[in-house]
Amino acid sequence: MVTSGTTPTHTLSVLVEDSPGVLARVAALFSRRGYNIKSLAVGATEQKDMSRMTIVVSVDESPLEQITKQLNKLVQVIKIVEQEDDNSVSRELALIKVRADATTRSQVIEAVNLFRAKVVDVSTESLTIEATGTQEKLEALLRVLEPYGIRELVQSGVVSLSRGPRGIGTAK
Repeated sequence: MVTSGTTPTHTLSVLVEDSPGVLARVAALFSRRGYNIKSLAVGATEQKDMSRMTIVVSVDESPLEQITKQLNKLVQVIKIVEQEDDNSVSRELALIKVRADATTRSQVIEAVNLFRAKVVDVSTESLTIEATGTQEKLEALLRVLEPYGIRELVQSGVVSLSRGPRGIGTAK
């Protein structure tokens, strides 16, 4: 849990059946209660019939408990775990297109290297950068690249796993 202003931010890992409509039902549950999902990432798991949702939401403890109870009532939801900051690893992916002509290209590349990011596409007027890390790291990289001119930006949303050998899934 992270505090965002006055409202704490929570990261939920939700293991669900991999079937049509599950994402819509989960998102609708938050929407009906007036809570904005700050980040949502959905993908395959080690089990082919299940998907994992990582949901980041700013909400106090009491409404979070109610949301969790409602999520558990959905037939397709198998398990919900709140990822605590000190006991999990969380990352985001960003693709950033930055203005970079012949005069600024080496400076942009130097900045990219400092953040252990990489250039994945080059044109005469821009570089496309791939960066992974915490939200704070990506924000810092964006601040460094901003003076060069960010043309486009896309971020994946947070994905998170608990530290250590145990996982959310039912596999051992």
